[in-house]
Amino acid sequence: MNFEFTAETVLLIIAGILFGGLLSYIRSYIILRKHKKELKEYKDHLDRQMKITNTGNSALVTELEKMKQDNENLRISVQTLNQKPGRAELRLLNIYDAALRKMMAQAPGFSTAWENSLQEAEREYEANESGLKSIVSKVFGSGTGVVNDNNNIQQIENK
Repeated sequence: MNFEFTAETVLLIIAGILFGGLLSYIRSYIILRKHKKELKEYKDHLDRQMKITNTGNSALVTELEKMKQDNENLRISVQTLNQKPGRAELRLLNIYDAALRKMMAQAPGFSTAWENSLQEAEREYEANESGLKSIVSKVFGSGTGVVNDNNNIQQIENK
């Protein structure tokens, strides 16, 4: 094979290489534009998501600060209420009540008598609170008592 390189053949080879390079450049340019457009869309999407997240985080931070302030106000209110007269005694009473309930669970022989006494004391306390016992005592004098039987208050006269 004997190829002769003439000016025309060399020009055709150079034109083919240039045409191939041009087609490759155009293809690369189109792919690059497509990727740049896609990258811009991703950046815009990320920017929107960051704005949404930032707005949500700002709302959460504001709500958290408000809740911390409310919590502090409630803590101060509770401390103030605990310092009112009678609160220490009520706290001690609640502690004693819890201790007695635990003791009753551990010592069954004690609990029956204790529960009966406790229920009787509660009925008397409720009668005193409602004022019925004191009214009956004032009306009928010291010879009259009040017996509370199953939450029914009955008048008993001493003879």
